[in-house]
Amino acid sequence: MCSSDIKRDTSIDVKRAQRSVTLEEALVCTKFGKFNYLITIISGVILSTVLLETLGISFIITNATCDLLLTTQEKGALSAIAFAGIISSSHLWGFLADTKGRRKIIVPALFITSVCSLLSSISNNFYMLVILRYLCGFFVSAGSATIYAYLGEFHDSKTRTRSVMGASIVFGFGCMTLPLLALICLNQEWQFYIPVIDIVYKPWRFFLVVCTLPSILCAIALYKLPESPKYKYSKGHHDVTILILQQVYAFNTGKEPDTFPVTKIVDESETFKKKRVESSDCSDDNNKSIMKLCRKVVDQTFPLFKPPYLNRTCIACILQFGIFVTSNGMYMIFPDILNRIADYTNKVQNGTEAVTLCQVVEYTTFDVGVLENNASATVSLSEIFIFFSNDSNKEIYLTD
Repeated sequence: MCSSDIKRDTSIDVKRAQRSVTLEEALVCTKFGKFNYLITIISGVILSTVLLETLGISFIITNATCDLLLTTQEKGALSAIAFAGIISSSHLWGFLADTKGRRKIIVPALFITSVCSLLSSISNNFYMLVILRYLCGFFVSAGSATIYAYLGEFHDSKTRTRSVMGASIVFGFGCMTLPLLALICLNQEWQFYIPVIDIVYKPWRFFLVVCTLPSILCAIALYKLPESPKYKYSKGHHDVTILILQQVYAFNTGKEPDTFPVTKIVDESETFKKKRVESSDCSDDNNKSIMKLCRKVVDQTFPLFKPPYLNRTCIACILQFGIFVTSNGMYMIFPDILNRIADYTNKVQNGTEAVTLCQVVEYTTFDVGVLENNASATVSLSEIFIFFSNDSNKEIYLTD
């Protein structure tokens, strides 16, 4: 039972626990155990899927250049398009998660992300690939925008920080997994032709499939897990909240669910009452008009840009901007830079002279229009070099 925990952490006696407690006290009674570790790992992997879907494209751009005849501008667009999807949808997912449920939003979004990613792996032109990668970013954002809330609402105030930190550690391992997967998948020589869709299936396409597998697995795992008890409580479903807490308690302790010492949750705060009214209003508005739903989104967003929240909003935005520019920004172009440096030093300077990055980018830029005339030939990016002579005329060298 959880009498010692209640006495230590919440200062209530066992008799009261067997009658009615607050939600925070009920979370203490579920114990911290196997369920908490499981949901922490799943949450961390869901965060990693965001990384795989957004940054995985940077590893395949070099390989896909000749197959899809990509220009430098198109490669830049592909690198950024998933982030455009995240920016355009993250606010929407946060709002829907608060009004419709965390799990109810994350699970279908992960499945749709997987479908879009699988379709992008068989793209036969730039426009198809860029649209599908945008949709991947649009839907995968649902996980990154709401998973921390879902995870934290299964924990009391003393274990919540620990669980979020654990999920972040799992995410860190996911960051190391991405280049490892690229190393395994992309260093292959096989290929085969699919006449139905008229593409040559190569390792870079298979790499996109591998990157989306965690999304599928997490969606299945999350489908088996219950909804956030705090969300159900805020909607006024107290009986359902008790059932969820019983499941968590049984999973952690190995005991029967009906031995859970809490039978009623009371002491509803004004915050929960307000959220319940807002959620009900949003549901009604959604049934009446999409415009009213959008109005609700605006009404809930506008206070972030007014005192006393304005300073905190600005600080959070500046921090996020700095993180993405310094980490993800460099991450996206780094594989292509390494490939260009290798090409330049091996073919142009033979590795004997120091060069600047600008020189490398300039000398390893090629004319797609000329490459299209040679599309019937099988050439790799490392075999294509263009450099500018003193009179600025472009010359293209295709090696056997």
